[in-house]
Amino acid sequence: MVRHRGRAGRGVLRRRLRELADRQRHPLHRGRPARCGDGEFRFDEAVSFAIECETQEEVDYYWDKLSEGGEEGQCGWLKDRYGLSWQVVPTGMEELFADPDKERAERAMKAMLGMRKLDVAALRAAADGDA
Repeated sequence: MVRHRGRAGRGVLRRRLRELADRQRHPLHRGRPARCGDGEFRFDEAVSFAIECETQEEVDYYWDKLSEGGEEGQCGWLKDRYGLSWQVVPTGMEELFADPDKERAERAMKAMLGMRKLDVAALRAAADGDA
C-alpha cells in the first residue's frame, strides 16, 4: 500500500511513480517488450499496488494519471499504460465495510461494486442509506 499525507507527500509519491515507470521502461528495453522464454514479458494481476488517498481530489488525480493510456476496471482497480495493476482507494473505506451495522456495511459494499473510480461521497451516502 502506497501512503502519503497531504500535498507535501504528493511530490514524493509522484517521484516514486516516475522512478517505477523508468524501471518498467528499462527492463522493457526502452518501450520494446523484453523476450522471456517463448513469449514477451507482460504484467498481470499477481503484481499490483494500492494508493490510499485522503480526499476525493487525490483519488481523482491518481486515477486520471494512472489510467491515462491504460484500462479502467471495477472497484477502484485500473491498469496503467504498462499493464501494471493499481487500486486507488479513499481512506476510511475499510471502516465503512467493517461497520458494526451490517446493513450499513452492505450498502457501502454494494455501491462500491457498481463503481469504477471510487467516489468517497457516494460510498458514504450509500452507507447512510441516502443513495
